[in-house]
Amino acid sequence: MDEFVKLLDGNLDYVSHELLDDVFYITVKSNRTKVICPFCGFASSKTHSVYLRSFQDLPLQGKKVILLLQNRKMFCLNHDCKHITFAERFDFMSHKAKKTRRLEDEIILLSLNCSSTAAAELLKKNYVDVGKSTICNLLKKRKNNNR
Repeated sequence: MDEFVKLLDGNLDYVSHELLDDVFYITVKSNRTKVICPFCGFASSKTHSVYLRSFQDLPLQGKKVILLLQNRKMFCLNHDCKHITFAERFDFMSHKAKKTRRLEDEIILLSLNCSSTAAAELLKKNYVDVGKSTICNLLKKRKNNNR
């Protein structure tokens, strides 16, 4: 299972998993020794706290996949930085996102070929929680990023 998690991000380690009804919960944690402050770029190894963050990934074997990330909040050790703490960030998802980038990519790919309503219905049948407004927002965000 750790190899599967590493496909998402090499900075993650597998902790545990559980299958409840049609939902596959996979708990992961960071293996980084130092984390870069997104505000000043200074490296920190001092943990403030850990909290559980959940987000959805691509379905697996016809099951919805929810990743539970033991996300760290770190102290910024740069005294000139205006932020005392910051949350660890990962490349596989946007800051504060509820879905991985690869799931967002699949949602967009499907929605380019049909209406957002039809795409939402099809995705829900395939164990992806998404509404038509989320699809429209993802399409707008991608369009603005491609300018």
